[in-house]
Amino acid sequence: MAARILHVSDLHVGARESPDAAPALAALVERLRPELIVASGDLTHRGRRDQHERAAAHLHALDAPVVAVPGNHDIPYTFPARFTRPWAEFERLWETTRPVHVSNGVLLVGVNSVRPWRHQSGGVRDDQLDWAASQLAAAPPGALRMIALHHQLGGAPWRTRKRPVARRNHVLGELVDAGAELIVSGHTHQGAVAERHEFEVWSDGQAGAVVATAPGLGQPRPHRRGEARGLLVYEADARSLTVQTYIWLDGDWRLTAERRFPRGAGTLSDRP
Repeated sequence: MAARILHVSDLHVGARESPDAAPALAALVERLRPELIVASGDLTHRGRRDQHERAAAHLHALDAPVVAVPGNHDIPYTFPARFTRPWAEFERLWETTRPVHVSNGVLLVGVNSVRPWRHQSGGVRDDQLDWAASQLAAAPPGALRMIALHHQLGGAPWRTRKRPVARRNHVLGELVDAGAELIVSGHTHQGAVAERHEFEVWSDGQAGAVVATAPGLGQPRPHRRGEARGLLVYEADARSLTVQTYIWLDGDWRLTAERRFPRGAGTLSDRP
């Protein structure tokens, strides 16, 4: 069964905002009709209650279910709340920092990679990886097995001071070995997409996996070179996964790139 998912990240509500971006996003959702919208963190700029409420209202106004995970900007900047109740505002509106969405076409597992004591860097504990693996194992037959977290597992060619998730090789290896076909994140405001066999030597029976980092939907630092503004759209059928990149240009979200990857074991050359 085919599935279409729209992926936004790093809205940074409360920073610089374009008033025409929200209506344009609603129009894109109406045109593409995704079955699911994924928001991979930094919904807010400073984690304040009013920013959380505005971000949630913006996302829930879109004509599709929304699944969100927190980013490092979504927890309080003030002490002691940053450590004593870091998820209170996020969970008030989104219920959990580890959401799970299941349909015939997709199983999405959200992972919380935010560490309150480290503002920029993120991590995923082994118990979280074990939990995610158990969720992936229960996916409906043929469903796209998808993981969403905030901190990136893959980067763009532009240099960034934002380090990938801690123990990246371990985290990526555990998720892929557990059957994840698509792992998505944000954090860097730089789009990047790669398939497992582009960075790991092929071995017999090895299933494909795509790692995708979304550009930022918001643009809190508009003059910083190497930070894009855009979103990703994933389309999966039984044989392949297509990733489309949309960028913000001339007051609209415009398609700038499209890549297609195999699902399961094998290559695109094996597909009819």
